[in-house]
Amino acid sequence: MRLLIAEDDRALGTFLAHGLQREGHEITIATDGEMALEAAKNDSFEMAVLDLNLPKDGIEVLEFLRTLTEDLPILILSARQEPETRLRCLEMGADDFMQKPFSFVELRARCRALLRRRSTGLVLRQGDLELRRVERSVTRRGEPVVLTTREFALLEYLMLNRGRPISRATLLHEVWNSSAGAGTNVVDVYINYLRRKLHDPPAGNGEIQSSTEGAQRLIRTVRGVG
Repeated sequence: MRLLIAEDDRALGTFLAHGLQREGHEITIATDGEMALEAAKNDSFEMAVLDLNLPKDGIEVLEFLRTLTEDLPILILSARQEPETRLRCLEMGADDFMQKPFSFVELRARCRALLRRRSTGLVLRQGDLELRRVERSVTRRGEPVVLTTREFALLEYLMLNRGRPISRATLLHEVWNSSAGAGTNVVDVYINYLRRKLHDPPAGNGEIQSSTEGAQRLIRTVRGVG
């Protein structure tokens, strides 16, 4: 994931970047508020770690980031100890607040928690498939997948319940708001639509096999279950 670190202490910023890169993240460092604003305008981040004591006040950067998006997790770092500062940041939309000095182990854990909360709430991922619920967009291997409203709703429900079989009757009720008596053929039709658009062909003879070209199989059928 792409993370923005806005920290005017270059040594601390580099330390944080190296530590979070070991977590597998791509890091952009901004050493003042103007750089942070430009980075946010020109790139898309999954999280921001923001120091309040920037040459351009960190409160202004926080306010701007929130005007760009409501779902970006923002962790505030500050040497300020007054409770009013913490309260103000949280009221302006910050998701967490840590006082300096701090433990990197704790910061890393808080970053993981914020990213996990964001991922489960707004961005759903399974292998190389990503579904963004706010933007209502889907990509696989980084390539956009164009879905109809019903196809998107079906895929969203399957991803929210991944790991367990869902019956056709349940899908009819939850996605189509229809009863089982309406027939289940529409479910199979739309599952085939999804498989075709996601390049995820069904396994033959009722068996679960690997997808072509080594890709992970996304939609699996459990015979007699769902």
